[in-house]
Amino acid sequence: MLDAIGLAAAFIGSTCGMALLALAMKVHWQQVRGDEAQPPRVSLALRWLGAGALCLSLWACLATDHVSMASLVWVMLLAASALTVAFILNWQPRWLGWMVAWVPTQPAS
Repeated sequence: MLDAIGLAAAFIGSTCGMALLALAMKVHWQQVRGDEAQPPRVSLALRWLGAGALCLSLWACLATDHVSMASLVWVMLLAASALTVAFILNWQPRWLGWMVAWVPTQPAS
């Protein structure tokens, strides 16, 4: 049971990390927030938060299983998370808006 919780946490962490890294890109930012300008500091913060979420995902995998299996599972989770985020950005990009709700609204420049 605890293994399932750990792997679910790893998947959620890696999916959030991939989504944050995607939102750091201008094109995906515009898909989610419309014509709103993306401040450069926000892009940098999103990259750091995304990397941190991926590290937490790796930590959850390592806490769940031994190193060789955890690294394999983590790499597979990265692929599944990237695919999940790609499908969300293609189908309903506004679903990722909650991840950047902390960014104040700014008009396009």
